[in-house]
Amino acid sequence: MNDDPPAPNRSRTLVGVAGLSLVVAVVLLVVKFGAYVLTGSQAIFSDALESIVNVVAAAFALATLTYAERPADRDHPFGHGKVEFFSAAFEGALVFGAAGVILWQAAVAFFAEAMPQRLDLGLLLTAAAGAVNGGLGWFLVRYGRRHRSLAIEADGHHVLTDFWTSVGVVVGLLAVHATGWWWIDPLVAAVMGLLLLGTGWRLLRRAAAGLLDEEDPALLHEIVERLGPLVRDGVVSVHHLRAIRSGRVRHVSAHIVVPEFWSVERAHDAVESLAATLQRDLGGDAEIDFHTDPCQRAWCAGCDLDACSVRRAPFTGHRPLTIDEAVAPDPRAHGL
Repeated sequence: MNDDPPAPNRSRTLVGVAGLSLVVAVVLLVVKFGAYVLTGSQAIFSDALESIVNVVAAAFALATLTYAERPADRDHPFGHGKVEFFSAAFEGALVFGAAGVILWQAAVAFFAEAMPQRLDLGLLLTAAAGAVNGGLGWFLVRYGRRHRSLAIEADGHHVLTDFWTSVGVVVGLLAVHATGWWWIDPLVAAVMGLLLLGTGWRLLRRAAAGLLDEEDPALLHEIVERLGPLVRDGVVSVHHLRAIRSGRVRHVSAHIVVPEFWSVERAHDAVESLAATLQRDLGGDAEIDFHTDPCQRAWCAGCDLDACSVRRAPFTGHRPLTIDEAVAPDPRAHGL
């Protein structure tokens, strides 16, 4: 079932969600830096510094989505959606930079041996900001996945990372408050910095995969799962399947094997119907381009077409379509 909003409203909705993320990020930035000024805590500083990344990333995501929603044109025949991968890469680079500053400040704090002040109020502000980030991040990730927006999903993952950073900061400062051990504060900041390095790497890795059109196993699995039951009634087999994401749009191409004695018109109608069914089952935005191949009497055992005048072997049953078979240029050459 397709849960996407109507096409004319989709762009405004995505941009509106990105705008909400930006507004919340600015408010939480002010709150966290206020907590840092009150306490002087390096752990809270690390949390506040990540909020700067949130603000910049949310602003970049907003600009990216505005551009990505432009329709395809002559200069960009596959649309502008890939710019979302640049947004994710930019955010990953920002996270790396923030992690470096946090680790540096944590090292400086270890030598300063400074005890945080007014921890009660600082803890309250940090916990409140963290709770808001948790709710916002959960919403952004779910919304980005549902509407296939990498920019919003990446922003959501970063916001959730900020939430867990806040949780770690609160736990660490509670320990400082309970024990009086000042060194727990920079230690928590250092741990947060290391965790951010992992988050930045994952964002950069995913962005690079999208920009280089790396195979998307989840997308291929979804397509093969939808196509499998449709291989019948003259649609003999599917091979040379290729699929990539460009923002929210999925571009799918494949070779469809049809009976060699079918007319061009009949083969065209069958393949167009197959593409329409697949697009409906996938939901969302997809561009599907199917090419027809004649069966050359080599697929008889898997062809259930009754009225066949060139059959060389009896139909023995449908074999489940696999990803290996679907992506192979010629499955027969690979024994599939």
